[in-house]
Formats: sequence, C-alpha cells, structure tokens
Amino acid sequence: MAHNQAHELENPLEKDFKHNWVNSSSFLFYLQVFCILAFVLGGCFGLYSNRYKGKGKVTVPESTQYTPKYK
Repeated sequence: MAHNQAHELENPLEKDFKHNWVNSSSFLFYLQVFCILAFVLGGCFGLYSNRYKGKGKVTVPESTQYTPKYK
C-alpha cells in the first residue's frame, strides 16, 4: 500500500496538462472540433433566422411597368 502511494506522489506530472501531451492533445482536438461545430451550427441558425421570406406586396405605378399604361 505504501508503495502505491509513493508511486502516485512520485509522478505528479503524469496528470499535469502541460506535461502529458497525449491527454492534452486529445483534449485540444475535441475542443477544436466542438468549437468549429458550434460556429457552423451558429452560422446556420443565423442564416435560417434571417432567411428570405418571399415576395412582398409591392404596389408598382402603372407608368413604370414593362408595358406602361398612360392616362
């Protein structure tokens, strides 16, 4: 039992983020994937919420149409 505790205290750098490149690189990879996914989904939602709603009712004077009608 004492041997296990001594081993845990002997290598505290194994759990450190800066010294354990395997854990830190996988964490940074998943963080990068999550951030890119969040930005893409946020952009898609922004485009969806400001989408083109269709033609509106616009009154065009008869004198400015393709075949104008004059009085």
